[in-house]
Amino acid sequence: MKIKTSEVVYREDLYPRSITNPAKVQEYALNLEIMPPIEINQHNILIDGWHRWTAHKKNEVEEIEVLVIETASDRDLLFLAIEKNNAHGLQLSAEDKKDKARSLYHSTAEKDRPEFKKRLPGLFSVAVSTVNEWLRRIDTDTKAKQKKEAFDLWLSCRTQSEIAESLGKDQATINLWIKGNEKEQGFMNINRSGNIHKIQFQDDYTPPIYNVWKKQTKTTGVSHFGNSEPEWLENLIYLYTEPFDIVLDPFAGGGSTIDVCKKRGRRYFVSDRKPIVEREKEIRAHDINSGCPSVPRWKDVKLVYLDPPYWKQAAGQYSDDPEDLANMDLEKFNSTLAGFVKGLSKKLQPGAVIAMIIQPTQWKAPEKQFTDHVVDMIKAVSLPVDMRYSVPYESQQCNAQMVIWAKENKRCLVLTREIIVWRV
Repeated sequence: MKIKTSEVVYREDLYPRSITNPAKVQEYALNLEIMPPIEINQHNILIDGWHRWTAHKKNEVEEIEVLVIETASDRDLLFLAIEKNNAHGLQLSAEDKKDKARSLYHSTAEKDRPEFKKRLPGLFSVAVSTVNEWLRRIDTDTKAKQKKEAFDLWLSCRTQSEIAESLGKDQATINLWIKGNEKEQGFMNINRSGNIHKIQFQDDYTPPIYNVWKKQTKTTGVSHFGNSEPEWLENLIYLYTEPFDIVLDPFAGGGSTIDVCKKRGRRYFVSDRKPIVEREKEIRAHDINSGCPSVPRWKDVKLVYLDPPYWKQAAGQYSDDPEDLANMDLEKFNSTLAGFVKGLSKKLQPGAVIAMIIQPTQWKAPEKQFTDHVVDMIKAVSLPVDMRYSVPYESQQCNAQMVIWAKENKRCLVLTREIIVWRV
């Protein structure tokens, strides 16, 4: 049977997997016609098929095929969802298995726990000793999990009140976790222990020495027209920030800034005019035409990363709205983008930087006229330029038609791309 896609109810507390896969959503979105039904209970609560359901939302499909399974309780539904996940599809992470085992165990009456505990190794396909370890210190582990969730929310620049509401804690507790005291280490000191190497760019990272950052091909990942190259962003974070500084990205695209900042221990505030559906929980909705986003702590923003639509190169790719940067005429494009940069400079503290990556427009420009956006921005913004980085892809980016045109008209095709960095 089919129901409206919008009628499916997603209960985060009753769904076993916390880490989802945006690339899998995009894969399913291209193959909806061969996807099996999702499974829901009699109240339309999702049991199995989050990625398939999200793919339907992404494609704006109004109806979805469902299989209805009767469940007696929330606990019964969660147990069934775990069984379904363990049988097929993307498997639960070790952390999700541990979390759900604790959840089910905690909701089990004390007198029934010994027998119920015997079922858990088979349910999660783990050893008995693993289950024993998971359940040994439920209270201590629960607090550690909540602190990890609070830390992740803090990294994404959520306020203390937002974190408290999300976790069902009082704000005083969240404040203690963030700032710490003599007995308890706060978030700001986490870099002194734990994953120090990745945060400090050691072992797995080669620092840039020159201002030309060549890359053979674009990094694979979430497919998005305006997705940024993670390696270039990593270089900027290395050069211009310290652990737990805030990186602002108002053109978040596929969310690569989130992934890089999490890896490198930077806080992030990311937004987009139209966040992709698979990351709408992480990417805030904000249109730069309405001004600067509402960042809670501007004084901590050390890097603004701008990867805007490249004018006619992106025309119609995001929307048909004339207020979309990609659909504006050149004069309005320049004034809007330069005005936004100048507005940001008034919010930032001295020493912070604004980095913009952009490629000249040629092939899609009127009469294929070379249009150097970097020069236009330098003229319009009038801020001190700290550095200009050349960031070309080494592989050929032009098709046969473009090559023929270049030969016939004795014109060189544009392969360059630059990052301009202004320092406030």
